[in-house]
Amino acid sequence: MTKTLRAADVLARRLYDAGCRHAFGMPGGEVLTLVDALEQAGICFHLAKHENCAGFMGEGVHHADGAPAILVATLGPGALNGVNVVANAHQDRVPMLVLTGCVDADEAETYTHQVLDQQAVFRPITKASFRLEANAAEVIADKAVSIATEARQGPVHIDVPISVAETPATERNIRRAPAGTTAPAGETLAQARDWLAQAERPVAIIGLDAVHDQATRQLRHFVETFQIPFVTTYKAKGILPESHPLCLGGAGLSPLADRHLLPLLEAADLILTLGYDPIEMRTGWRDAWDVTQTRVIDISPEPNTHYMHQAGINIIAPLPATLHALGADLSPRDTWPGGEPATCKTALTHAFPDDDDWGPAGVIAEARAVLPDTTLATADSGAHRILLSQMWGCSEPRALIQSSGLCTMGCAVPLAIGRKLAQPNRPVISFSGDAGFLMVAGELATAREMQLAPIFLVFVDASLALIELKQRQRQLANTGVDFSRHDFAAMGRAFGGNGVTVRNRAELRAALNAAQASDSFTVIAAEIERGGYDGRI
Repeated sequence: MTKTLRAADVLARRLYDAGCRHAFGMPGGEVLTLVDALEQAGICFHLAKHENCAGFMGEGVHHADGAPAILVATLGPGALNGVNVVANAHQDRVPMLVLTGCVDADEAETYTHQVLDQQAVFRPITKASFRLEANAAEVIADKAVSIATEARQGPVHIDVPISVAETPATERNIRRAPAGTTAPAGETLAQARDWLAQAERPVAIIGLDAVHDQATRQLRHFVETFQIPFVTTYKAKGILPESHPLCLGGAGLSPLADRHLLPLLEAADLILTLGYDPIEMRTGWRDAWDVTQTRVIDISPEPNTHYMHQAGINIIAPLPATLHALGADLSPRDTWPGGEPATCKTALTHAFPDDDDWGPAGVIAEARAVLPDTTLATADSGAHRILLSQMWGCSEPRALIQSSGLCTMGCAVPLAIGRKLAQPNRPVISFSGDAGFLMVAGELATAREMQLAPIFLVFVDASLALIELKQRQRQLANTGVDFSRHDFAAMGRAFGGNGVTVRNRAELRAALNAAQASDSFTVIAAEIERGGYDGRI
């Protein structure tokens, strides 16, 4: 016997069935029924201080439990406050359900206060946008979940009119059948296998889609069998432990790393792009190889419409099944007789040393040395993120999360809050520049209210370091990139946590050890000199 519920209840139950247990946002009168429905369904609603941060907290939870993130925002300014994080989810391939309140259609004809076309706002930065209807609530909910979680993953928006949320609706348990797994076959597969069998100098680039495909086991078997050295994008770091002898580390934004990695690609006779989404890469990776001179096999869940690179063979299929079909019954062979990958790996180690007495590299090296290998890290955008992504070794997928596609500032603190909420027994640290931290410092109150104890490390140099560096490189006057030094440690204490300022590795080591033993969050302000990133990234 079917049970009659509110339309909001039908939506919430479908989200619960998708694995969602947390929602984040800032409520208004227009979403009170929706918030109540989420709670009734078993999804805990968490109050953030800004909708943008609420979305990043949801993403932090997603990286722990795999379920879609949920962002709740009221109409008008609430919905628009979430635009940045929704666009970020779209470019970073994060499944997210964006639930916004709105006035009823008939009321919108004669009422204009805070009313705008929210679907028009969200359509360009989501995979789909729906308006909830009571008689189709289950269908809309299932469509939203399915679209958000199918490759490539991303955000889906649902406008929820006030009266519709409260309207009785029937839960019909409609579910779309999951797509089957299809492995490549025929002439395309035969040619790809022939290229692999002939390759003497293969190299692989592994991207975020490989993480979504949960292809770790198949990737390890494939690269070890055929002795293929590999590079990962930043968000694919750790899909295989970065201590693996075939791993050349992360790439994407560092010109210093590219000086060693791009020549290796030029020397390769076969490049395999495995779940590689070039949305993470800087312009230096555009057309990084000449497809007329080098054999390239691209395995991706979607056709190439980005044109950042081209391939001689394009395979649109899930990565695990494709790797199995590609390597089945082929004989392993020795590769790179000249030892170029090992030379490259050694050069990268020297380019990003861990023995600096202080400065941004010294801060990162000390944090990596002190914190356990199980630590989960988040990184804000800025110069420190580029250096961190090269130096911070990962032994598991999603051990370091960041905004790689959109590169938005202010993400590290709320991402860390979400991760610590979902995985309270794991050490969690966020790395922020001082400007990015100032954008979201109010969320320290959220960490305190949730009784969470992540570590918030701030690089304090009173400058937009990456932009200031670019300004100098272009020989432009110093304008709009410097600001005052503030007492970030005092901010931590003001919001009920711990706060300490450090100026050398010994002080940082003591602060990190104390933070790990604390039952409250800790802000560590690492004061460094300006210009510390020169020659480092």
